[in-house]
Formats: sequence, structure tokens, C-alpha cells
Amino acid sequence: MAKGLTYLAKGLRKRSTDVEQLLWSRLRAGRFEGMKFRRQHPIGQYIADFVCLERKLIIELDGGQHALPDEILKDRQRDAWLEKEGYTVVRFWDTEVLTNTSGVLEAIRERLYRTPAPQSLPSREGK
Repeated sequence: MAKGLTYLAKGLRKRSTDVEQLLWSRLRAGRFEGMKFRRQHPIGQYIADFVCLERKLIIELDGGQHALPDEILKDRQRDAWLEKEGYTVVRFWDTEVLTNTSGVLEAIRERLYRTPAPQSLPSREGK
């Protein structure tokens, strides 16, 4: 992972929005279903708002700018690349997180268990 992207991700964590802070307070430290989430985590050339690496589930929070035609296209291209890498991407509008936090968390819970866990590497025992 490029140092520039790591530096940018650290900056984004320091300047997180109120909506990101709200969701992070529910996801951090294994508080949600015992799963470990990371925030502002670099994956390839992108930075995911939140990711559960164990389940390869990415959660993106979108403000109003994501409704603009150019941003819709960028988001689709980004999601397609991430999905090609084996991730499931779930997007929520900022207003949805603020007005229906429990509904958003329920949707995340559903996706966590619908998303198959990546296969582990075969054991080296017996070789």
C-alpha cells in the first residue's frame, strides 16, 4: 500500500464527520456482532470508510455530493473494482445513518451474515 494513501487515510480518520463518528461508535472495538471493523482503511487505490476484513464487507457513507452524475459513475467504478477483489460494498446516505441508525445497523448485520467468509488456506498439516 502506498505511503501517500496511508497518510491520507490517517488524515481522514482525524477529520471524520459526525456521521462517521456516530457509526464508528457502534462498530469499533468488536462492539458490533463481535466483528472487527477498520475505518478509513486503504484497499488498492481506494480508502474504504469502514471495512470488516474478516467478512470482506465494506460500508460507505455518502453525502449529497454522491448524487452528482460524475460521482455516481466514480462510485460505480470503485465498487466494481472492490467487488472484483472479493469485497461486498454497502452504501448508506449520511441522512439515513442520522435518522435511522438502528435500521442501518440491522442492514449491516444482515449483510455480515449474508456475505460468505473468505475461504482459509488449506492446512499444511500432514505434508
